[in-house]
Amino acid sequence: MQILGNLKVFSHFSAQNSEFWTDERCYIREILNDAKFPNFSLAIARVEVGVTTQLHSLKGIAETYIVRQGTGLAEVDGNKFELAEGSSLFIPPGGAQRISNIGKQDLEFFCHCTPRFTSETYVNLEPKN
Repeated sequence: MQILGNLKVFSHFSAQNSEFWTDERCYIREILNDAKFPNFSLAIARVEVGVTTQLHSLKGIAETYIVRQGTGLAEVDGNKFELAEGSSLFIPPGGAQRISNIGKQDLEFFCHCTPRFTSETYVNLEPKN
């Protein structure tokens, strides 16, 4: 570890790079989500063809989607945005959000959260059955 001014420099390696299924109806692969990096987290979401993710919000967290593959229709606070490879979408903290895969292949996008995502910030906005 090096010290630059008042900041400590360190590297990070995550053993949890495998994809996992979520109740949000998509797969997630966390790239960086560590308390040592409280200002942001980065993951890759994968939504299968024809699937719409759970309507949800993130308390106190802004999220940016950056599409790396596929085509999607995102909804944020009732507004719809068509997304394709290379496009991005900023979602303000607390924004009601979901995305549908409207393409012919899996939709994959980076999820950049600021500050970092924690499960306590996730709010399911769908009616309970």
